[in-house]
Amino acid sequence: MNTKYWSADEALADLNEAAAALAAGGIVAFPTETVYGLGGDAGNTEAVRRIFAAKGRPSDNPLIVHVEDASAALRLAKQVSDVERRLMETFWPGPLTLVLPVREGAVSPLVTAGLDTVAVRVPAHETARRLIAASGRPIAAPSANRSGRPSPTLAAHVREDLDGRIDGLLDGGPTGVGLESTVVQAAGDRIHILRPGGVTREMLQQAVGERVSVFGSDSGTGEAAAPQEHAPRSPGVKYAHYAPKGELLLVAGNPAAMIAAVQAQVTEAKARGLRVGVLASSEHAPRYEADAVLDCGSRSEPELAAQSLYALLRECDDRGLDFIVAEGYEERGIGAALMNRLRKAAGGRVLHV
Repeated sequence: MNTKYWSADEALADLNEAAAALAAGGIVAFPTETVYGLGGDAGNTEAVRRIFAAKGRPSDNPLIVHVEDASAALRLAKQVSDVERRLMETFWPGPLTLVLPVREGAVSPLVTAGLDTVAVRVPAHETARRLIAASGRPIAAPSANRSGRPSPTLAAHVREDLDGRIDGLLDGGPTGVGLESTVVQAAGDRIHILRPGGVTREMLQQAVGERVSVFGSDSGTGEAAAPQEHAPRSPGVKYAHYAPKGELLLVAGNPAAMIAAVQAQVTEAKARGLRVGVLASSEHAPRYEADAVLDCGSRSEPELAAQSLYALLRECDDRGLDFIVAEGYEERGIGAALMNRLRKAAGGRVLHV
């Protein structure tokens, strides 16, 4: 398959051509404020099937539907509570996904993995919203990468993974947040965070007030299951994600102990003849001796690490690193989402010091 390339910065005709491809049942990668998504008409089962095939994604992993505005989201949902409306008003457009009871026939059953809920969001990226509006369709769109690989934050990452497997790629430059959206499900006076992201637990609590409780996870996974959960209602919960080709170990603890433990792991791995890298904060990077030390930005600005994480994981592959040791972060604000993705990338290998 020949993948067509369009630039979002050039003529409107490029965006309209990409939208026409979506409307005709094609699958097109496009930028959002979080990561690049691989989109298809959410009501077209064949288009959705092609998304799963292009990514190599398990079919029991539901997809997020991207819509132009809240009114389009309401057309997909059987009902919406006052709490959910408040979240829409506060965070849309933006990196928040709501899991809502799905209206029968609103989307393909492949989108919801056969569940009675649908995950919906309104992206903050202007190009994404214009594309969705021009297509005239709700767009199902997981991240535009091969399943299990780091998510794409540049069009070049999409090309690396999916060139020749999709109909088109709309290049809108680098993404902003760098991590996938926060996914939540409301139940009465409780909000359950199914996947942490750019909208933090603290932001959610501030938006809904003291009468509504926001629950994350105390299990160390950064995730929380919705009540009576039997199947994943959110992407990024059931399967391993975001992994580089080399083995990754996450080291978490107080800074002094963490620095010593990271270097000890590097030294031991190098003694085994491995090419070793470190994902480090700017403050600690000069302290490490490894084949590659990749700077994630200041520890006082975890947003920088979030923005750069997936690109740095891909750089680890480009450098041929066999073993990567990553510093942990405090799990407050965006740090909760960052640690969630690092644990996923490490396949659960975490050294607490």
